[in-house]
Amino acid sequence: MEYSQRLGAARVQLGLRVVGAGLLAATGATHLDLYLTGYKNIPTIGWLFLLQVIAAFGLALLVLIRGGRLAAALGAGFSVATLGGYLLSIWFGLFGFKEVRTTAGIVAGLIEIATFAVLAPIALMPETSGQAAAPGRSGSHAAGGSLMARVQAGIPHAGQIVAGLSVLALVLLGIAVAGAGTPATTGGSGQVLKTTSIKGATVLTNAKGFTLYWFAPDTSTKSVCNGSCAAYWPPVPGHVTLASGVAGTVGTITRSNGASQATYNGHPLYTYISDTSPGQANGNNLNLNGGLWHEITVSG
Repeated sequence: MEYSQRLGAARVQLGLRVVGAGLLAATGATHLDLYLTGYKNIPTIGWLFLLQVIAAFGLALLVLIRGGRLAAALGAGFSVATLGGYLLSIWFGLFGFKEVRTTAGIVAGLIEIATFAVLAPIALMPETSGQAAAPGRSGSHAAGGSLMARVQAGIPHAGQIVAGLSVLALVLLGIAVAGAGTPATTGGSGQVLKTTSIKGATVLTNAKGFTLYWFAPDTSTKSVCNGSCAAYWPPVPGHVTLASGVAGTVGTITRSNGASQATYNGHPLYTYISDTSPGQANGNNLNLNGGLWHEITVSG
């Protein structure tokens, strides 16, 4: 009976390992997509995202191939640390960057919670390493095992603790994304658009000096940048004016959600989340979110 129970526990652990490795790989894939679609251009945050991608795929292989409590603990700890960084970025900002609410960010947070919920029990259960105890193996031998095994055996209701922590993380994620907003760099309706010189080009900016962009797939009457795209490229609210001496024509369009968006010479206007201070043009000539992005240049 004891042998069959150990064999069943080994099978459960193997199943959790496979699922946990898959969730770690999903975390890596999600962060890779975020990295490629804009975060790679954010100072400090960009290379941290790249490290997260490498760590996630590396831990996925470690959990799947090597297994064991240590690998599971590393994977669970990584998922908690990644989620914690996301929450801190929403609430307080990290390295000068404040996160906004996006579908991809929420999905990544949910995957990280699920990863912890799957891997943490492996780190707390007795080591099987795929080897069930032979029949007749004495309980005294198990009792005389490693210190870690004895500590684990002394943790009551470990499964309930993991479940409670997972629910707490889910609640914190919900609170964070509910209170997250959009970047404050877009300004407001009625702002005066200005120009600045970036790498020898005269570029249109919003009232705070942030570079304005146009999206190649857009038309003069319609923006096709919605959802997560609009979180990375915040639309400029409508009814803007041009500063004295700035040539061109401004107007407005109505977005799919009913909001008004400003246009310049027939191009709907956007800022870019990776521009963290005035005078930057990190989004110029990028091919992201389904098309090319260009800074708005002003002639004359």
